[in-house]
Amino acid sequence: MPHSLDELRDLLADLPPPDAAALAAAQARNDLLTKPQGALGRLEDLAMWLASWQKREVPKLNKVQVMVFAGNHGVVERGVSAFPSEVTVQMVTNFAGGGAAINQLCKAAGAELSVLDLDLETPTADFTQAPALSEEAFLDAFRQGMAQVNKDSDLVCIGEMGIGNTTVAAALAHAIHGGDAADWTGRGTGVDDAGLDRKTQVVAEGCARHTDILHDPIEVARCLGGRELAAMAGAALAARLACIPLLIDGYVATAALAPLQAANADFLAHCQAAHVSAEPGHIRLLDKMGLSPLLDLGMRLGEASGAATAIPLLRAAVATHGGMASFADAGVTEKSE
Repeated sequence: MPHSLDELRDLLADLPPPDAAALAAAQARNDLLTKPQGALGRLEDLAMWLASWQKREVPKLNKVQVMVFAGNHGVVERGVSAFPSEVTVQMVTNFAGGGAAINQLCKAAGAELSVLDLDLETPTADFTQAPALSEEAFLDAFRQGMAQVNKDSDLVCIGEMGIGNTTVAAALAHAIHGGDAADWTGRGTGVDDAGLDRKTQVVAEGCARHTDILHDPIEVARCLGGRELAAMAGAALAARLACIPLLIDGYVATAALAPLQAANADFLAHCQAAHVSAEPGHIRLLDKMGLSPLLDLGMRLGEASGAATAIPLLRAAVATHGGMASFADAGVTEKSE
């Protein structure tokens, strides 16, 4: 695990690739199944993606991890959210009691949920005034995220809870991908027009405050991010190092990985975007990052809800790839040349 930003940069520079032999075997099997080639569309692509990272011809989803990371943000004091920071703590309690949407979605998807709260009583600094996190605090959260990944998992999903973190996501997207602050800023939990104007101004001020580090994506993650975003990034890196495929949740989770992709353009090869949220900056960020979402349901809840909702799609991909008969086995005549 990295104990300095340079150690983190070194890890990002040397990432394992997917397994070419497993992919070739899965593709060969797929070509023999009782359907026209490509007839299952993206389900076939997902089966190939899972096979290549799980290093097996027929992928499985016996152990699926859904991880929710929670953190608080000093920038909330600038009036960027319709809810106060204490709601983060209250929602973590709700998760523990089984009463949140993500609890129900994980049950429905056959996934194991874990929730990690990260120093909720100590919000990050207001990034318009100072770096959001010290190097020590950033790396501590990053390592905590890495430690949550079970190396026996077949799939991991990342999500978050943190009042004010769509402001943080917008700042990261603006810092990494440019444009205007307004391009990346939405209403989040439902701010009014005045709140949206404040939020946009805060995003612009934050990036202007840290112009000296905008060339360094890891410093961008530290100075403009938050503990739960650092933890999601850590979990994503741990999954990549263990060759575990990963589902990204919504806008905040996507933004958390933007600095890692900026540091290594190949970083997201083990990832799929579970959905596109209703937060307007998300579709723009997915496009910039070359990600095509699996679902578009108008969701904007966070807490890994979109990722959990997409798990059954992957189960469908695995079931068809692993369970269908070949033309020969079924006695079905193949397409003539």
